[in-house]
Amino acid sequence: MKEGVSIELTVRQTEIIELVAKFAPITGERIAELLGVSRPTIRSDLAVLVMLRHIDAKPKVGYFLGTAEQEVQSPYKAIETLKVKDVMSIPVVMRETGTVSDAIVTLFLENVGSLLIVNQEGALVGIVSRKDLLKVSLGQTATSAMPVSMVMTRHPNLFTVGPEDSVLEAARKLIHHEVDTLPVVTSVPGQEHNEVAGRITKTTMTKLLLDVALGT
Repeated sequence: MKEGVSIELTVRQTEIIELVAKFAPITGERIAELLGVSRPTIRSDLAVLVMLRHIDAKPKVGYFLGTAEQEVQSPYKAIETLKVKDVMSIPVVMRETGTVSDAIVTLFLENVGSLLIVNQEGALVGIVSRKDLLKVSLGQTATSAMPVSMVMTRHPNLFTVGPEDSVLEAARKLIHHEVDTLPVVTSVPGQEHNEVAGRITKTTMTKLLLDVALGT
């Protein structure tokens, strides 16, 4: 069979897969009994399903799910279809005119690792992390009144994603650029700037993996 060619399964073949998924390992005789047919009646169906790797068989043991069906039924397959908008968190923003002291207080009050910095039009202009603030304020009491715009990360080192981007693309950016937070931005019609719609973080990804693994 050529790679990429799909074969549509019959209703009975689909029922067989469901029975195998529920009762594996299960014998051919038991499958036939549950379907209300004779063993010879489903012999060809079982052969097709084994050939297509939907099910597999072990002598004297019975049938169980094959590799193709395991891939289809894997809960992690769902991640491939998720978009950023499905998992993003509410953004925690701050005006660029705020001070380093304001930023530190906001980080602790909101219990976040980064703040998204916007200008007076609400456009994203930068991001400041806990590490940035620690680096500039450690042992330097005079920096508390410094504008946060002086310590934030800005373009071209500011990496973002859109609400319609895939979660996998967001994960790739987090890892590739070695950042903890990605602002989620949307373009404003007729404007050159982007507005903040949300944020996606390494914590977001960890929680997503845990939810999928636990089936929640």
